Amino acid sequence: MAQKANAIFLNEYPAGMPEPSQFALKEIELPAPGPGEMLCRTVWMSVDPYMRGRMRPDIKSYIPPFSLDEPLSGGAVSEVIESNIEGYAPGDYVVDFTGGWKDYYISKAEQTQKVDPNMAPLSAYLGVLGMPGLTAWSGVTQILKPAEGETMFVSGAAGAVGSVVCQLGKVKGCRVIASAGSPEKCEWLEKEAGVDVALNYKDYANAGQLTKALAEAAPKGVNCYFENVGGMHLEAALNCIANGGRMAWCGMISQYNNREPEPGPPNLVNVVGRGVLIRGFIVSEYIAKAMEFAMEVAPLLAQGKIKFQESKYDGLGKAPEAFIGLFKGENFGKAVVRVGPDSN
Repeated sequence: MAQKANAIFLNEYPAGMPEPSQFALKEIELPAPGPGEMLCRTVWMSVDPYMRGRMRPDIKSYIPPFSLDEPLSGGAVSEVIESNIEGYAPGDYVVDFTGGWKDYYISKAEQTQKVDPNMAPLSAYLGVLGMPGLTAWSGVTQILKPAEGETMFVSGAAGAVGSVVCQLGKVKGCRVIASAGSPEKCEWLEKEAGVDVALNYKDYANAGQLTKALAEAAPKGVNCYFENVGGMHLEAALNCIANGGRMAWCGMISQYNNREPEPGPPNLVNVVGRGVLIRGFIVSEYIAKAMEFAMEVAPLLAQGKIKFQESKYDGLGKAPEAFIGLFKGENFGKAVVRVGPDSN
């Protein structure tokens, strides 16, 4: 039996900051699930910065661009409604990388994993226990490899990835300096996440001022830098990086909506003289280590050693607002959209 569904489409590809008018909520019709398929109901969906890159068809990337003729897609936690797949039954909950931006969809179980609704809130599987958490863990454990007593600097520290990076840094015995964009975020980072110093980057007009604040917070230099933002954060980090420092470049959200390329930092030469390792990465490189990640982070979450924040939006129609908020600093922690009723 065919199933009606609601889905978000792009009306046009954004140039610069995305606008609400560039998104449209439309009704679509889904076929009945065939052999090897299942019908899923989206409960929570994720909005993530990488999706902005999929809205630029003129630039080749590691993931294909969105089509204007098909619904947008992304990570979601969903309930199985009807299944023709062995091992999946109605009532099961799954994380699916195709289920976002729609309330019902057909899944072939590719890139799908069952989750336990009793172990954590379902939305957590899109954040601290999901792709952002794995991203944070991979950058810290596979690239930065911090030693006890070292200093770690994290940009975008109140976001879904950065907040986990900060707390993993503390677990590893680091002095952690965080950068975020409001007094409320900085207060949470210091009081709840346990960072040593939280800098409100909006207090600094340029890279020189941020460098001064960072140098005061890290008098022995920065050994590990986790890059989420770019711009003056990267310039300040390069000014303060210690000899033998390591940098994990995860993203540069400050540049995602630029119409023209931004000039590189003028102090990049510091990498040479200080023997700095820079490693850019995307989370898909470390999918094979997802179980190792879960075995380390899930217990820390249960013990209260890792905490998380969420910005929750209600209703599929709020998804564009949640997405645009990523680039305006409006979200605190992981941005998630409640699409349907949540059992927990």
